[in-house]
Amino acid sequence: MKLKLPPAIIFLVFGGLMYLLAEFLPVGNFDFFGRSYLIKALLFLAVVISCVALIQFYLVKTTTNPKNPSKATFLVTNGIYKYSRNPMYLGLLLILLGWALWLANAFNVLLAAGFVSYMNSFQIQPEESSLASLFGKEYKHYCIRVRRWF
Repeated sequence: MKLKLPPAIIFLVFGGLMYLLAEFLPVGNFDFFGRSYLIKALLFLAVVISCVALIQFYLVKTTTNPKNPSKATFLVTNGIYKYSRNPMYLGLLLILLGWALWLANAFNVLLAAGFVSYMNSFQIQPEESSLASLFGKEYKHYCIRVRRWF
């Protein structure tokens, strides 16, 4: 699988676009009671989900390199992977949602949706094809049982 940009760069690009949108779009600003608590909760969940996912990959000694999923040596389907096929990307999405709340511009939700769409099309689908080739029916059954994001 050939990726032009790693997911971390895509995450930073969307985060930067969110900042620019909040800075220069004169409408869409909002505030509500508990916004800071929600931001903290989203960031906490993002860190926990991402760390658990990375630890699970580390424990079975399989690759975490999103640019080369064909080097995977083990299909992780337990733990956090019972609930999400892509918890690391879910962690990035939760951080973007926290960032959107911090910036307090409602239109940033559209950019978060754009991040999901981009990741589905250009990262996750190629990864899934590679993993299906590598793990066959076991991976296909896993995809039926577990949702892509959450």
